[in-house]
Amino acid sequence: MPRTIVLMPTYDERDALPVTADRLLHAAPDVTLLVIDDGSPDGTGEVAEAMAAIDDRVRVLHRSSKQGLGAAYLAGMRLALDEGFDRIVEMDADGSHPADALPAMLEAADRADLVIGSRWVPGGGIVDWPLHRQLISRAGTLYAQIALGIDVADMTAGYRVYTADLLRRILADEVTSQGYCFQIDMTRRAADLDAVIVEVPITFRERELGRSKMSTGIIGEALMRTTAWGIGRRWGQLRSAAAQLRRTPTLR
Repeated sequence: MPRTIVLMPTYDERDALPVTADRLLHAAPDVTLLVIDDGSPDGTGEVAEAMAAIDDRVRVLHRSSKQGLGAAYLAGMRLALDEGFDRIVEMDADGSHPADALPAMLEAADRADLVIGSRWVPGGGIVDWPLHRQLISRAGTLYAQIALGIDVADMTAGYRVYTADLLRRILADEVTSQGYCFQIDMTRRAADLDAVIVEVPITFRERELGRSKMSTGIIGEALMRTTAWGIGRRWGQLRSAAAQLRRTPTLR
């Protein structure tokens, strides 16, 4: 069976982490859980170490300070590739991603390079999320779809399964995105590599414990970066089309 590792970044998730981890390991008992803690002042790292001491499926990667979601995931991805894992999963520690959806996502990875747990495909949805958050998510995905020309219904989704082969190809180039736009950037890079992307419906829930790290600064960064990527992508498409026209013989 493919070796699977679940990357779970944490920052001040002391109460939520044990609950989420227990659900995950019950739903998918053969996975390895890697908690990536950014020096949480509330002691999340120590909680993770206590979990690892009694369950050899749990591991902990300590980072000295809060450096952003993208940097945490990238650190975990490089570790996973170095250690020969076949599938790498992104999952939040706050309980918003349904653990019981992971088996279906892993099954879909048999025919895809990237599997996205999607809120916006038929069968997917959101529970207990404020209307303004739903509007931000929907608007962000719609804007990214239009700007980048990529047919993915949930561009900003953070519940994902990557194959090791795709991640190696993506990480061959430097990835510097952080926060909200990290997922858009990774989707864009996967599409540019002609990856097979499959969306599996999930029911996303508002976090049960702790508080959201979303901010207007994170949203602003995503908007600016997505606009720049969109301009670059469209310009590249125009240049390719022009080059193709120049190579096409003219009938006389």
